Amino acid sequence: MRIDILCKPGHPESCQGTVKNVREALDQLGVQAEVHQFNDSRKMIDNRIYVEPALLIDDQVRIAGRIPEVDEIVNFIVERPRYLQEVAAVA
Repeated sequence: MRIDILCKPGHPESCQGTVKNVREALDQLGVQAEVHQFNDSRKMIDNRIYVEPALLIDDQVRIAGRIPEVDEIVNFIVERPRYLQEVAAVA
């Protein structure tokens, strides 16, 4: 699993809060994931995100414009296998 956190350059406080909450959620679930933080306006534009911070899980935008709560992140991670099964059934 890959988790990306996108922020604009010069605004580290919102990114740090998101990173902290993502790490807490991963610790609660005992899940290992690649967590990447990007302070790059170009990457935000490429993903059509115009507010920060943004949370992407496996290249899917999950939250943008606010720091997500730990419980929200846990729900996103838990529902991920269900989502992948639904996509496989359609294909």
